[in-house]
Amino acid sequence: MLHTINKSPFQTKVLENSLRFIGKDDAILFYEDGVLAVKAGTGMEKLLIDVLDKKTKVYALSSDLKARAIDSLIKGVEVVDYEGFVDLVEKYKVNNWL
Repeated sequence: MLHTINKSPFQTKVLENSLRFIGKDDAILFYEDGVLAVKAGTGMEKLLIDVLDKKTKVYALSSDLKARAIDSLIKGVEVVDYEGFVDLVEKYKVNNWL
């Protein structure tokens, strides 16, 4: 399953709530303000490193990273463009966390 998160982890508990349901064969895609979660050196880093250690794939949308001037990412986060976003949606069933 592809879990998509577009809310800032600093304003909502969406990320923390979603992690209870994300399995090792799942993936997470951060977009819009959700990309704030993948910035290196924030309070979300340990949380996402634990997710990555479980072999869960973590992606972030490149245009949203650029729009928020995020250039330093947590190690292991993969950057995708819109074409990559479409590829992920085609590969996985999608669960959008609101």
